Amino acid sequence: MTSTNLHEDRTFCTKYVQLAFILSSLSIFLGGLFLIVAARVAKYAYKFISKCILSTKGEQKQRAQWLPKMRQISIRWKGAFLESVEMMLSAQTCVGRVLVILVFLLSIGSLIIYFINCAFPVEHYFTDHTLSIDMSFNAFFLFYFGLRFMAANNKLRFWLELNSIVDFFTIPPICVAYYLKRNWLGLRFLRALRLLELPKILQFLKITRTSNSIKLSKLLAAVLSTWLTAAGFIHLVENSGDPWVHHQNSQSLSYFDCLYLTMVTMSTVGFGDVVTKTSLGRIFMIFFIIAGLVLFANFIPEIVDIVGGNQQYRDSYEVVRGRKYIVVCGDITLESVTAFLRNFLAQDTGDICTEIVFLGETLPSLELETVFKCYSAYTTFFHGSALNYKDLKRVAMGSADACLILADTCSSDPYVEDTSNIMRALSVKNHYPKMRVIIQIIQSHKKVYLANIPSWDWSRGDSIICLSELKLGFIAQSCLVPGLSTLLRSLFIRQKSTKVKRKGLQHRNVFDGNDYKVMTHWLSNDFVDMTFPDVCRFCFVKLDLVLLAIEFRSGVHENSILVNPSAQIKIHRNTMGFFIAKSKVEVKRAHFYCKACHSDIDNPELIKKCHCRSKSRTRSFSECCEDKKVQDYEMIRQLHKLKIPQETLYLPDREPVKSMSLGVLPISGITPRTAALVIEEDRNALLDSTGMFHWCEAVPLEQAILKHQGQTTSPLHDHIVVCVFGDANSTLIGLRNFVMPLRASNFTYQELKDIVFVGSLEYMKREWKFIQNFPKLLLFPGSALSCADLRAVNIRYCTMCTILSSNLRASTNPTLVDTESILATLNIRSMQFKCSSTAGEAVGRVRTLENESQPSYKRIPVITELNATSNVQFIDHNISSTSHIPGQELDLTTTFSSEAIFSDSFLDSLLSTTYRNHHILALLQTLVTGGTNPELEEQLAEKNMLSGSFNSMAYVAPRARCKLALVPLSKRLLTDSRVCNCSAPK
Repeated sequence: MTSTNLHEDRTFCTKYVQLAFILSSLSIFLGGLFLIVAARVAKYAYKFISKCILSTKGEQKQRAQWLPKMRQISIRWKGAFLESVEMMLSAQTCVGRVLVILVFLLSIGSLIIYFINCAFPVEHYFTDHTLSIDMSFNAFFLFYFGLRFMAANNKLRFWLELNSIVDFFTIPPICVAYYLKRNWLGLRFLRALRLLELPKILQFLKITRTSNSIKLSKLLAAVLSTWLTAAGFIHLVENSGDPWVHHQNSQSLSYFDCLYLTMVTMSTVGFGDVVTKTSLGRIFMIFFIIAGLVLFANFIPEIVDIVGGNQQYRDSYEVVRGRKYIVVCGDITLESVTAFLRNFLAQDTGDICTEIVFLGETLPSLELETVFKCYSAYTTFFHGSALNYKDLKRVAMGSADACLILADTCSSDPYVEDTSNIMRALSVKNHYPKMRVIIQIIQSHKKVYLANIPSWDWSRGDSIICLSELKLGFIAQSCLVPGLSTLLRSLFIRQKSTKVKRKGLQHRNVFDGNDYKVMTHWLSNDFVDMTFPDVCRFCFVKLDLVLLAIEFRSGVHENSILVNPSAQIKIHRNTMGFFIAKSKVEVKRAHFYCKACHSDIDNPELIKKCHCRSKSRTRSFSECCEDKKVQDYEMIRQLHKLKIPQETLYLPDREPVKSMSLGVLPISGITPRTAALVIEEDRNALLDSTGMFHWCEAVPLEQAILKHQGQTTSPLHDHIVVCVFGDANSTLIGLRNFVMPLRASNFTYQELKDIVFVGSLEYMKREWKFIQNFPKLLLFPGSALSCADLRAVNIRYCTMCTILSSNLRASTNPTLVDTESILATLNIRSMQFKCSSTAGEAVGRVRTLENESQPSYKRIPVITELNATSNVQFIDHNISSTSHIPGQELDLTTTFSSEAIFSDSFLDSLLSTTYRNHHILALLQTLVTGGTNPELEEQLAEKNMLSGSFNSMAYVAPRARCKLALVPLSKRLLTDSRVCNCSAPK
């Protein structure tokens, strides 16, 4: 036999063998597909025939008898069997997890056998036991395929799945090879696609738990499986050649050469040292270059970012002994971090000795990374969550000076934002009970949830900054005392000193006034048993200090901040005072003062710490508590003489509380004469069950709506107009926080001003259920953009008009956030009302000319809330883009100082102020909210509304607390003791 005949016989045998391997896979795949489709067609045909042909009544009755029975038997058998198979394959059972992991490991084993066989020709006689081992592996794959087929609800979809196609083209060829005793590599490289199951296996074994690790495993599995599969196909076609040229153009390439070729192709390098020669190989490379380029360009950068990019934020913080640091978590964004750093660093005097550690749940953006790099000397960012104990350990939370939790003030869902921050605080407190936590929340009724945390302790410095409560409280108090927020902002918020020189007396006075701040320090024990007015007068005359308030202890666990209390309040030992001063050195005079050493000193700067040991003995705090009991008994006896029943007195409980009573006088601080005057003055007023606020029966919404009759609705006068922008889908502003300071019980019922809300009726329906128990509230469906609606509510005679908005649109342009508020402000300012010659309207006159004969017009007082401070330029026309006023100095403009504009941006500074001194926040809440107590907060959290009490004469102590008011300078404040006791000096 010649060599030519031998070569032809070998070629014929090769074609015959390859055809046998390929047809074994295609016949099973196409035959099974045909049977599934035929069975589905037969099923639909049977249903159609059953409905259309079998239509006689008798047959229907017969079918109705035996069909349900057959179906029930079939469903029971199938249900029990399929349920057992599905549970066997389910990853939630131990058997299912073992099967999935075992199939994956055997697939990797079969792939390794394929790599070993690649060292031989594509078609060869096997001489080792690898084929027998591979045959046993594929027998198990066949068994697992049968289980999956029986458990599949949609057989056609299962037949076309990727894992099923892999089994079709790998299991039958192995069976044929074992039968023919000849091995052909064929499409056995498709076993590499089983690597796509790797992420699922790693999750079963709980190796990958985080989102980044799961994503990394998926990316690696996709890249690796694509690489190995493409290399296997190139290896097959290049070593076999094109079939239409009788395999004459084949070349010998190892599997490693094919891996190298596919890698340089995906990376678009293409050295050209290894190339394809077959037409099949080149056609495949055309499509693989496109797919590989997309895969390489998208997946590889993500893998690099996950593996290498995040490691810089996954380290642990190294604590340096002697260096303080704080941990800031929550809403870590570019806006919040920039505002916090600006405020925190502005309040740092001298060198910065406190490091800031940010714990963010998302990776920082490029802009935020730039901010961290600019402040890299004292800021560090770590990627993690305060809800994860491991992340808390990474930032060394236990050694931090405090934990500050930021809130997203522009969140579209305040409920989710508050609950998330509360859970962060709970996580920190559970793992580190002694850690000081300062948290920002939006809704006020969430405060009680924080007080329920077992380790929450106000005395340790744990503080709650409720943004909505403070913001609306500022605006409400400004309706009664215009300019209050400007005054409080300058007293409570420390700003970075600026060297900008201003011309004119006004700006010089503003800068000089900003030097005075509210500070706290312990009063000297030499002031014990002195009344508050005496100590206040002494501090002003002798020490050149203004004493504003004290922290009064009426029991072991009962503290209350009292602003300008009555003469019945006497100073105890270790009493903290709130002063207005320029520096801490001045405040320390009140602590260092000694009667024996400093009584003859006239210059307060000479009062320093002395080492005198001859101080007179002062009584202890327990002795003061005994005297307090005697005072309570004496007061009750005096009230009996005045024929006031004892049960009408509000006696606070003595149980420990986790928050302070703000502004409420103790029972010992009220004289019988003051109690009698308060009761007789407003005997018919109804108060809530805590005695803190005026109350009434729930008013139906229909009764509160004003009807439009002519030009005005009713003879409203000296009322407050509140223009609200919102709709049925807007986030609730929380108007209750605005109403409560204006309905505080320290005002008499006659002093309460009518409040008229102008806005969308759909929005007001949502707010009304929270404010329906407050008296003198009215609604007018309309808009502040309509002059007719404004005239209808007698805006001409209002005391103040405020503009609030809840339409926080997510826009890249911050100007659009305040569009409605700006237009409404300009609309109100454009309304002109001629003034009469009465003195009451002389304050708001605006003359068109200097000539007195020209008519004068009344200016309507307006307070506009702006979410973006820079938008003041659209209201104050003296400010323009060319005025060169820095952003942090916009509050020095006339518009801000006169309080025509209110921006809550300065509330961000309270976080830093509270960290420096948490007593300052308590005093600010006392002045702004009108006072509160733990009972009130628990009631609002439980019922979300106030409950009334028909024995309103009982609450003498809450009604005698301090209130803010405008007092003419011509009035002598000390002539009336009640004014002195109940009014804060302005």
